[in-house]
Amino acid sequence: MSERDTPEDRRRADRRSDDVRLGDYTIPELRKAVVTGLVLIVIAALFFYMIADVIVAIIAGVVLGAFLIPFHEWLTRWLRRRWLAAIVAIAVVILPLVVVLIYSWVEVADAAAYLEANSRQVAQRLTDALRTIPFIRRIAVEDDLSALVASMANRGAHVVDEINEAFGGVTISIAVFLVTVFYILTDHARVVGYLRSKVPGRYRDLEQAISGNVRAVVYGALYATFLTQLVKSAVVLTMNLAWDVPLAVVLAIVSFFIGFLPIVGSWAVYVPVALYLVVFRGEVVGGIAMATIGFTVNTLFLSLYLRPKIAAEKSDVLNFYWMFLALVTGVYTFGLVGVIIGPVLIGVLKAIFETVTGEAVPIFKDGGAGAAGRRLED
Repeated sequence: MSERDTPEDRRRADRRSDDVRLGDYTIPELRKAVVTGLVLIVIAALFFYMIADVIVAIIAGVVLGAFLIPFHEWLTRWLRRRWLAAIVAIAVVILPLVVVLIYSWVEVADAAAYLEANSRQVAQRLTDALRTIPFIRRIAVEDDLSALVASMANRGAHVVDEINEAFGGVTISIAVFLVTVFYILTDHARVVGYLRSKVPGRYRDLEQAISGNVRAVVYGALYATFLTQLVKSAVVLTMNLAWDVPLAVVLAIVSFFIGFLPIVGSWAVYVPVALYLVVFRGEVVGGIAMATIGFTVNTLFLSLYLRPKIAAEKSDVLNFYWMFLALVTGVYTFGLVGVIIGPVLIGVLKAIFETVTGEAVPIFKDGGAGAAGRRLED
């Protein structure tokens, strides 16, 4: 430092160094830091309060955008403009989904209209079926069932009004989701570069370990989730077609989307369909077979075994147990976004353990410390 440097210059140079004592700060500087910190906390709280209703849309947009980056880069080489390639990539994903939703909406509306027009007949069939069950065969339930079926039909017929009431929130969420995907596709390199430039050198190994684990577990979890959901929907569709169930395709589509929700799964589709076969068709064997196949294949094998197994193998970061724990408890705790948050939390925990200890932690991954150590060295 030059002899002509003032005390203010020396303090500024000290603050830019990695080792600064609290006593080196003046009272005005400390006051400024406290006020700045309080303002930052207030603004951050208001910001998260503002985006609370669309946080799922933001996370979904970030994830979809990240997965579309390779496709977007390929399109950019052909279209020569990043913004145009981003629009095309989003359209390729969104337009088929819109077609599926419109088709499902038309079919469900027709079914709701039929149920509303034939509520008495439906209630009579349910009454006849319930009277065959011991202990309740003498109970008069037709009037109650008729009222229940009429109420369900009325609710189904007025679902459009309920959607119109929530149209504002849904529109905002969709807009935020689409703009987030577009932003990630067009500006991801600049954002990632900026964030990495702000990581101090002494934390670079931790940053690399965390980013590598997060990318791997998110890819594995989403790949396994979408794959198993497709397989479960195919199973539901096959059973519906085999027993000639009405709305077979729509029910399979519903099974795909409903499987992402916590607690609810494809059982919310195949169980009512099995009851339909027993009550309205008199196919007791078919109903029992559908419930058994659905529970054994979809719920036990695909959801509780194959999904975490595929996710663990694709991520190559966590073993079956930790991925199973991440997916099940993540969805149960955080809802839909838990599919991502659960594996990310355990992936970050693994990265921190390995960075702090300086060695691989074998409990997180099959193959022992040798396999985990090779990944850490890479």
